[in-house]
Amino acid sequence: MMNILSSSILSADFTRLGSQIEEVDKAGTHYIHIDVMDGMFVPSISYGMPIVKSIRGITDKLFDVHLMIIDPIRYIKDFVDVGADSITFHQEATDNPAAVIDEIHKYGKKAGIAIKPGTPIEAVFPYLEKVEMVLVMTVEPGFGGQKLIPETLDKVRMLRKLIDERKLDVDIQVDGGVYIDNVEEILEAGANVIVSGSGIFKGDISENIIKFRNKLSE
Repeated sequence: MMNILSSSILSADFTRLGSQIEEVDKAGTHYIHIDVMDGMFVPSISYGMPIVKSIRGITDKLFDVHLMIIDPIRYIKDFVDVGADSITFHQEATDNPAAVIDEIHKYGKKAGIAIKPGTPIEAVFPYLEKVEMVLVMTVEPGFGGQKLIPETLDKVRMLRKLIDERKLDVDIQVDGGVYIDNVEEILEAGANVIVSGSGIFKGDISENIIKFRNKLSE
């Protein structure tokens, strides 16, 4: 599978959001990762449809929308309408994950299912044939700048083994505490979609993207 870099704008400077998105685009990020938080599923509140709509015209990179919200099926169409290309929701946030996946697919978009660090990886097994991606959170969702929880990579290894055994075309995304100095370990565990926020937007953005791209292509 292709290794993919997804730049999380949660760590961007919002006074310069447009120009920073243009910079990560030009430097070679594959996806733009957009974290949506409702203050209920996670303690933080981030941003919603107006921000996604406002930046859609800046780049044609894939919009990788991560919904950290309760009952996500309510807002699938809204995020599709403002430009989401791939929508990932949390298994823990709904009583009917299959219905959410179907709703995403109804609009022709890619569906991902995510789990928190404390959720067993087995929780996503029933949906592997239905989704395009599984997101293994490697920190507690809701805040940027946390350190990666090493034990979460065991879930990535288990998931990669099962996906390969079943010969499924499913990406494994890792989000949380991802930096240049630990991305090799994450890739070796079996992830192929790498989300980084602070690791990209802190310091020289273009240089950080180039370093990540080099690691992903090794």
